[in-house]
Order: sequence, then C-alpha cells, then structure tokens
Amino acid sequence: MKQRKAKIIRKTKETNILVEINLDKCQEPKISTTIGFLDHMLTLFAVHCGIYIKIMALGDTHIDDHHLVEDTGIAMGQALKSALGDKKGIARYGNFLLPMDEALSYIALDLSGRFFLSYCVDIKFQKTGFNYDLIQEFFYAFASFACITLHIKMIQGRNNHHIAESVFKGFGRTLRQAIAFSKDKSRIPSTKGIL
Repeated sequence: MKQRKAKIIRKTKETNILVEINLDKCQEPKISTTIGFLDHMLTLFAVHCGIYIKIMALGDTHIDDHHLVEDTGIAMGQALKSALGDKKGIARYGNFLLPMDEALSYIALDLSGRFFLSYCVDIKFQKTGFNYDLIQEFFYAFASFACITLHIKMIQGRNNHHIAESVFKGFGRTLRQAIAFSKDKSRIPSTKGIL
C-alpha cells in the first residue's frame, strides 16, 4: 500500500515554512519554528499521533508570533489533507479525553472534508512568554486547510502550560484514531461515497 505522505512549502512575505508528513511512519519528529513553546507543543502532538513530521519554519517574529503560528497551522493542514488522499479505509472519527496533571481536555474530530472549529479553552492572559491566544489561531488554520471538523473543549485546568499540553496531546491521540485504518481498507467511510 502506498504510504500516506506529503510535502508542503509555504512561502510568503511574512513566513517561509516547510512541512513534511508521513502518516504511516512513526519516527522522531524534526521541528524547528524558532518559537520554543510551539516546537514543544508540535513535538507532543506528533509523538502522541504516532506519525513522522518535519517542520522548518521562519517568520517575522520580530513583530510577534502570530504570522508564524498561523501559517504553520495552514501548512500542516494542507499536508494532512494531501497525505490522506481519498481517505479510503480510514476510521474517520476520533475522540479523546486527556488529563495533564490538573488540566483535562476533550477533543473530537471528523475527517469530513468540511471545516468547522469549536474551541472552548479558557487560558489566562500572561504578560510574558508565549501568547496562548495563538493556540486558537493555530487550530483554526489547521482545521480550515485540512477541511476537518474539530471540537476542542477544556474541561478544567489552572496552569496555562498544562492546559496547552492536554490540548495538543489530546489532538494527537484523536487524530491517531481518525487516520487509523478500519477493517475494510477499500471503503470510503461515508454513505456519500466521498469525503
């Protein structure tokens, strides 16, 4: 069976991003976005998803991190959509309830071919470090360019870092379920016959 993989290059006046993804290869991810926190979250995602991903990203972070975080989400979404192809034989759906110390997040998704994002995460504002509001921008970009339905809900949490970890790890575990092959690898999991 052909490996499900893709390579995306996104180059704008604001960012320069390379994403390589292989859904059928479990290997240590290679991630360098120049934003340490984002590197950490994307590494957690890849490891818990059980896929190989390489991301090399540069951007105008002297302004702020927004463009680089959003465009990384766009490129990752495009790569996932391309790697999935016609989605023949996949499970399609996934959901996971992930604890990270005091934080608890619930993630559910459908590789439906239709974009929808519900993001209900209450992260407190902090003056220094990573802008946690950008997590929503990342998932909006990812879900819209991957054409997936994605629900992310924080059940509880106090520490911003733990909340973010529970979301990214949970997203990885959820996507792992959805991209897995079902018993019938020849069937597209839709009564429409297309996703």
